[in-house]
Amino acid sequence: MFATKNERTAFMLRKVRTIILMLVLTASGAAMAAWPEDKPIEVVVGFAAGGGTDVMARKLLPFVEKRLGGNARFVVVNKPGAGGEIAFTAIARAAPDAYSMGVVNVPGYNFLPMTRKTQYTMDEIRLVARVVDDPGVIVVRNDSPFTTLASVLDALRKKPGSITFGHNGAGTNGHLAIRMLAKAAGVEPNEISYRGTAAQRTDVLGGHLDIGMVSLSEVPELHGTNKGELRAIAILSKARSPSLPGVPTAEEAGVPVIMTAERGFALPKGAPDDVAKKLQSAIAESLRDPDYIKSSPGDAPVLAFMPGAEWQKRLDAMTKTLQPLAGELTESK
Repeated sequence: MFATKNERTAFMLRKVRTIILMLVLTASGAAMAAWPEDKPIEVVVGFAAGGGTDVMARKLLPFVEKRLGGNARFVVVNKPGAGGEIAFTAIARAAPDAYSMGVVNVPGYNFLPMTRKTQYTMDEIRLVARVVDDPGVIVVRNDSPFTTLASVLDALRKKPGSITFGHNGAGTNGHLAIRMLAKAAGVEPNEISYRGTAAQRTDVLGGHLDIGMVSLSEVPELHGTNKGELRAIAILSKARSPSLPGVPTAEEAGVPVIMTAERGFALPKGAPDDVAKKLQSAIAESLRDPDYIKSSPGDAPVLAFMPGAEWQKRLDAMTKTLQPLAGELTESK
């Protein structure tokens, strides 16, 4: 039995489509094998230059470039605002071509969608690797009358709202720490939102902000001595840090609050598996490089590499733990 003209045409079209698909897949595979080519890889950072997130990315990425080899070249783009949502959205909407990635900040990254309708979802983003787990530190100007966290809380009990606390936006580690401290101590501070830690520092030093909520990596000048233009009065970790051995935990002041900032890298969800694995490996190797550790005195004490898949599981569990706090903040709006 002979095929009709229409059947022969349909057969030829299927054959042509198959050949085209094979060529596309082959070209795609070759492109990924050659990645990164002579084309910059944009890295979106959700906070202003000079803060912990920005410094971490700029210090680490040159070492990652060396591990990737070839023509690898990262370009950091700061997109501050909305507690990191602008940057997280940029990561989610970027083309999954392996030339767009970004830094995610936890808990803000997973907390924001619990309190409002964000322009991104975590399902649109693929975590590559966690780099740091950075405990919160409460700082004041070195000549501040507040020498302990207890003295700050006592002042707030006497006059609610009389002391200003800075943070880097709704849902960030500093913001959540303030709300947790307020609840645990039964006080109400005056919160002021900033676009990054650098701006907080400027206002604390200028006498325009009483309390700065920063991370351990962001005050490397205090490590070891707690002496400088700023002074740490409490750390929000389970135990005292070897970097600030003389600084008590919040729990020692009677408020059992623990809050850290986790930072790491992520890609758009559809990015190729081999690229994600290559990046993860390059990041892990870079974090072990003695030259990197020497060049990053702020981050060195808080390095905490975690593969992307494992980090995602951790975030899923953390999200459940934070649900009650998210509910409280949503109700109070």
